[in-house]
Amino acid sequence: MKFKKLPLILLSMVLVLASCGGGNGNSGKTNTAESTGKPAAQATDAAAGSAVPSDGALDHSKPLKLTVFSTTANYAGPQTGWFAKIIKDKFNIELDIVASNLTGGDTKISAMMASGNLGDIIVFGDDKNHYPNAIKGKLLLDWTRDGLLDKYGTDITKQFPKAVEKAKVAFGGGSAVYGIGNSVATNPSGPSEGKDMTWGPDLRWDLYQQTGAPEISTIEDYLPVLKKMQELEPKNEQGKKTYAFSLWSDWDGNYKMTLAKQFANMTGYDEIPDTALYVKADEEKYYDFISGDSWYMKSLKLYYEANQMGLLDPDSLTQKFDDVVAKYKDGRLLFSWFPWLGAANYNTPERTAEGKGFALVPFKDELMYSTGFNVYGGNGIIAIGAKAKEPARIMEFLNWMYTPEGAMISAGSGTAVPNGPQGLAWDIDSSGKPVVTDFGWKAYADQQNTKVPDEYGGGDYYYGSNQMNFSFIVPAMVNPQTSEPYDHNLWTTSLERNPTKLDSDWRAKMGVLTAKEYFEKNKRLAVAPQGFTGKAPLTMDKTLEQKNKQIGTVIQQISWKMVFAKNQAEYDKLNKEMHDKVNGLGYADVMDFSVKKAEELFEARKSVK
Repeated sequence: MKFKKLPLILLSMVLVLASCGGGNGNSGKTNTAESTGKPAAQATDAAAGSAVPSDGALDHSKPLKLTVFSTTANYAGPQTGWFAKIIKDKFNIELDIVASNLTGGDTKISAMMASGNLGDIIVFGDDKNHYPNAIKGKLLLDWTRDGLLDKYGTDITKQFPKAVEKAKVAFGGGSAVYGIGNSVATNPSGPSEGKDMTWGPDLRWDLYQQTGAPEISTIEDYLPVLKKMQELEPKNEQGKKTYAFSLWSDWDGNYKMTLAKQFANMTGYDEIPDTALYVKADEEKYYDFISGDSWYMKSLKLYYEANQMGLLDPDSLTQKFDDVVAKYKDGRLLFSWFPWLGAANYNTPERTAEGKGFALVPFKDELMYSTGFNVYGGNGIIAIGAKAKEPARIMEFLNWMYTPEGAMISAGSGTAVPNGPQGLAWDIDSSGKPVVTDFGWKAYADQQNTKVPDEYGGGDYYYGSNQMNFSFIVPAMVNPQTSEPYDHNLWTTSLERNPTKLDSDWRAKMGVLTAKEYFEKNKRLAVAPQGFTGKAPLTMDKTLEQKNKQIGTVIQQISWKMVFAKNQAEYDKLNKEMHDKVNGLGYADVMDFSVKKAEELFEARKSVK
């Protein structure tokens, strides 16, 4: 098959979805090898591909080492591999990741803020507390200072003007820009997910079929089915015990057991971060976080019962996310909340060819929460530190991540498997359509066991990905250069590719090609409009914020104890203890504020037409 290189971005190029200002203010001299992620051996000097603003080129001759402080990252240390190679060749930039997830959580964030220096690039998981506090503490750089955004962020300002507008109105006093929201899009509405939804539930499809594939009416019905699956395969190939669920605590933050919220998403609700409410995606409905009807509390009971049945991994109390990833890879787990977790790590080409692997097994009344396209950007934020070195070069780099070139390479980071380097994992065929290479299919299916050639950065594919854990654009958004989505799973060539035995069996039984198609076809989607009130968001005062943290700590700590309670009596005692303690700490005040945040959300949704 003949391939051609992805066209370069020109200053005068008119995009299909929005006007684009020519990647990074480029004069059109971008090195072909750098723009496509080709090996350095095929490229000239990296500085030759630098952006060329109207007032002169930025100097890329000296390496720029940047500290990235990410509250969402699951990796700490130097960025390595293929992404490191691409940005080194293109910008002469090197990244070092500091991950609060792995080192202290909120305590680490507070320590970094107290030091007065958050690093060069900062990723906030949400815009509720730490982000506005960092602005107030003068720890973040205003992107409008000295025309920084206008000179070096032209793609951001021209493609995503509403995201810039929100940044100014909500957090910049109407003029300053301290950061941009994640997963921004040009599409105004509709479900923004790709081939798969954000949540499942996914089961080991092969074992589920061996149980007779009984219909799952309710979430609780998964337990007896999973028990039968465990009996069919009590140990993996290495003789280690299998479990249905394996939890981890390093995503808990300071408020909840994170893995007790996923079933709410499968019933059409999602939380408002750091509040006491779950809110319906497409209706003005909400319920109390720790009420009897809450899927947070129901999930704790589900995990408790799973533990009583021997379905819950006892390592859940102490292990980290990476430990769970390894267990999926080793075939020790039978249930996955997310398609990007179970299937992404277990479904190797060899296994799927045999019909083995994770696939969606929905319950009868599942109503999947779907995040709509967001022209304003999501609640995750990427920012530049006030003491950052060479902010113009940082702005140029961040802007590139929002261009078709940057997005094609890293689309999926933070939510799915990124496309990776052109010419290695994917390319453009003779008809101008993107197509995944044989290497790409192997890498996407088995990231950690796929070695990247040295000329593309070496190492394995997984750790070579952008480790900031921030999704810049929505992968399902259409790339104007190819008229296909950025997400390789949605490319025409991918959907038409010969399916594996697993895919064929799942498609035949479900009557659809993809999980997203299943929910759309059966009208089981609840799409949440992503709007903006046009006003600064409501925030807690210091007193309520401290009270909320104390309440969150109690909920989190007792939640874990409830899951591993010895018996029903101990479970009930802990449940009562949780409610008594949080009520004594002022849970009613948090609820009052939470209701106001829900009303604010409902108002914001009205801005989406």
